[in-house]
Amino acid sequence: MTDPVRDWHRRAGTSVLLDGFHALKHAVRFGAEVPVAVAVDRRAALALADELAPDVRDALEALLTEVDRETYASLVPRPHPTAVAALAVRPSREAGLGALARTPRGAPVVVLDQPRNLGNAGAVIRLAAGFGATGVVTTGTLDPWHPTVVRGGAGLHFATVVERLTVDELPHGPLFALDPEGEDIRGLKLPDDAVLAFGSERSGLSDGLRARADHLVALPMRPQVSSYNLATSVAMTLYHWSVTGGAWGAPGGAPAS
Repeated sequence: MTDPVRDWHRRAGTSVLLDGFHALKHAVRFGAEVPVAVAVDRRAALALADELAPDVRDALEALLTEVDRETYASLVPRPHPTAVAALAVRPSREAGLGALARTPRGAPVVVLDQPRNLGNAGAVIRLAAGFGATGVVTTGTLDPWHPTVVRGGAGLHFATVVERLTVDELPHGPLFALDPEGEDIRGLKLPDDAVLAFGSERSGLSDGLRARADHLVALPMRPQVSSYNLATSVAMTLYHWSVTGGAWGAPGGAPAS
């Protein structure tokens, strides 16, 4: 029988850390390859699956190995309340770039231009996956597959494309960049093949991306309020796309937990 701790240490440097039950649940649900997964209380983790994710319960039962709390804590940088962790194989960059380049696209690509906050980037990836966006692209130095980003995204990196590119490498499509001086978004219909760009939390759009933009777009905001949180801005924009004809936007049942 394979030793999960030895296997973990062998794979840790090249794998994606899935931190907590929900990250593992989403990764498995969206087809991630998960070679090793551990839990301090395997029975409790499977009970959580029975309650929240019966669709992947059998897969988790086959994956999870119980370890003691000290061993678990030695494998992760910050223990999660569910005391579940796993390692997944990162999707191939070639496949991701192919999906971003494929036309026609049925849903926008979200671009985070030189983001700084790892948690905000994770929240955006979670939003993009929920809205069925084609992918999330970051420019700049932030690694969108950093463990803190994956934790913030609850494992939903595997439900959409996540890549880091330069401005010159962005996928084709009409580029709508969010900017306070832009046209009010409420008067626009965002096409399914749009590239939706959002500036950094502190400094806004870079000069390079602003020069590349086809349209500057503004979100409605009360006077004297300086800005929205990055994830809030993305949520408002994707919601506007979904209710003005977006391919995913038909009303329907609630998503799975």
